[in-house]
Amino acid sequence: MAVLFPKKDFIISETGISKVEKVEIGGIDQYLLIQTEDINNPVLLILHGGPGLPIPGVSSRSRDYVVATTTKELVKHYTVVFWDQRGSGKTFNSNTSKDSFRVDQYILDSKEVVRYLKKEFNKNKIYIAGYSWGTILGLRLAYENPEDYRAYIGISQIINWADNDALCLQWTLNKAKDKNNQKAIDELMNCGYPPYIKSVKQWGTLRKWMGRYNSMVYSDHNVKHPGMKLAVDLLLRSPDYSIKDILNTIRGFQRSYTQRIIEDFAEIDFNKTIEKIDIPVVFIHGRKDIHVYGQLTDKYYNLLVAPAGKQFIWMEKSSHMFHPDDAKEIENILINILNLNKGVL
Repeated sequence: MAVLFPKKDFIISETGISKVEKVEIGGIDQYLLIQTEDINNPVLLILHGGPGLPIPGVSSRSRDYVVATTTKELVKHYTVVFWDQRGSGKTFNSNTSKDSFRVDQYILDSKEVVRYLKKEFNKNKIYIAGYSWGTILGLRLAYENPEDYRAYIGISQIINWADNDALCLQWTLNKAKDKNNQKAIDELMNCGYPPYIKSVKQWGTLRKWMGRYNSMVYSDHNVKHPGMKLAVDLLLRSPDYSIKDILNTIRGFQRSYTQRIIEDFAEIDFNKTIEKIDIPVVFIHGRKDIHVYGQLTDKYYNLLVAPAGKQFIWMEKSSHMFHPDDAKEIENILINILNLNKGVL
């Protein structure tokens, strides 16, 4: 049963595809959203953030703005695939082992999804993009199996989880001090300094206060952002999400953060583990992003060896959740990337 009144920003014609598909991935049922005007289009798999936050994901059918891009024109050029990952959204299942919430398991799941899409659409290679947490998976895939991909696009690319948390902590403490919020200062100081591997509560406390200081969106007297309601609206007005699915999205986000996965987070440092990518690489980053700091991504980009070409593009109106104007520009970039193999990059 759909929730409230589903809102559609576009409709796929009868000659295209707009479907939610259940596929066994990693030993469990997982859900994909596939949208395209032409089944012969190149395939673009976009990996959502989180873990446990499936936006863009299965809830995004027929929606134009999906946080990391717009899609109304994208589906005319690509077969666009969103996927509710293990423990997320429509894929959530309370019987899924919490021990399986590990970075390496998400990587294995991702590789299965890629194999499925290549076979389903008879493609030798696909395009792959990641948003936030999804960039950890995407960069690993591009590095480990470049033969599967035509290009990799990292939207809010994470490089070093612990270093990023340290910058997030400093920003949040500064905000708390500016507002003379002693409770926030005390809680943040009690978390200690990253990497946060003592308990999930450490990282959760930091993100709690970041959220209260509206860190996801950027607005000023010139830039007006509609705010988090855009993301919430994707869930509430999804034609494919029931009330149970929405509740499971919340449960999945909470359940995905285990002691073992935060220990995995602490080991993420692509400066040391991925120095070269053999396919074209594009990084897209919000200039105002203080969830995933662009300065770390920019430094990595300058050192990255990418013989097939690389590009770094700043989105000027955005923090971590992209302004609708920037999301439209990202869509244009993704469409233009189809020219990568024609020597544009």
